[in-house]
Amino acid sequence: MKILLIFSAATVLLGCSVKYDTNTIQNSTELLIKDSPIVISKPADGVYETRTYSGSGAATAAAVKAAFARYSDSVNVFTDCDDIACLKSNHVIGLGYYVIPQILHWEDRATEWSGIPDRIEIKITIYNAESNSRVASTIISGKSKWASFGGDHPQDLLPEPINAYIASLY
Repeated sequence: MKILLIFSAATVLLGCSVKYDTNTIQNSTELLIKDSPIVISKPADGVYETRTYSGSGAATAAAVKAAFARYSDSVNVFTDCDDIACLKSNHVIGLGYYVIPQILHWEDRATEWSGIPDRIEIKITIYNAESNSRVASTIISGKSKWASFGGDHPQDLLPEPINAYIASLY
């Protein structure tokens, strides 16, 4: 009976936590300079199978902006660009960084009914505006807890791992 109780408690506790993973594509080649201008592109909305999640690109850009706002007073998101070429030609900065978030996976599930967790996978690439070189790149993935009581969405998975990643660059 005790074993069953311990197993049940462990299952509930493990099922109630959000899981994140960061897969570094390129380690930071330099520490970012605080108070440098940051220019962020708005990624295209996420798609899962045939469903497009309207607003997911804006939510991702907002989470990235909020993370950088802790280190710079000049952080701007541009909705007319979703790649580095567009940012460099339409939103030129001499010093600072271009940030390209990209949604690789966005899955919003009725977790509280199905037990299938929400999932995200976001790629963030940062370029030095002065040298035009890629400074860092990573893929952040997250999976919601399965013991959800409603109200959880993929965008709720964004702030914690993005804040941690951006903090590691300064």
